[in-house]
Amino acid sequence: MEIFDHNNQPLEEWRPGVTTRMRFSASIGGMQLTIFEQWCDPGLGAPTHCHPVEELLSVIDGNAEIWADGSERVIVTRGQSVVVRPGQRHNFRNCGRDQLHMQFTLASPIFEATYDDGTVSRRWVAEQGD
Repeated sequence: MEIFDHNNQPLEEWRPGVTTRMRFSASIGGMQLTIFEQWCDPGLGAPTHCHPVEELLSVIDGNAEIWADGSERVIVTRGQSVVVRPGQRHNFRNCGRDQLHMQFTLASPIFEATYDDGTVSRRWVAEQGD
C-alpha cells in the first residue's frame, strides 16, 4: 500500500485560466488509471477532444456544461459525473460564475487526447526503464 499526498503534488497551468493537478498516473506507478483535477475560471474548460479509453468527468464544485458526440449539452453540478466512451469527442466549460473544480478518471495510466485540430497530447508517462 502506498500513500500519496495530493496537497504536495504540483499544479500546472494547461491553458490560461485552467490549472491541473495530476493525482495518479504512470508517472508515479499507476498501471491502469490516470486521475487528475482541474480548476477552471468562468467560461473556460477544455477544447473538443477524444481519448482512446473511457473517461469519468466528475464535478467537485461549480457548474459544468458538458457535450459529447451523439448527446445534447448537459449541465452537471457538484456531486454529479458523466461517462464518456472511448473515441467519443467531448468538451466541457465552466458555465457558472465561480471557479469550477473537476476530477477526471481515465481507464489508462497515461493521459492521451486527440484534439479536433489533430494535435495529440500525451502526459504523465512512466519514466524510461520503468
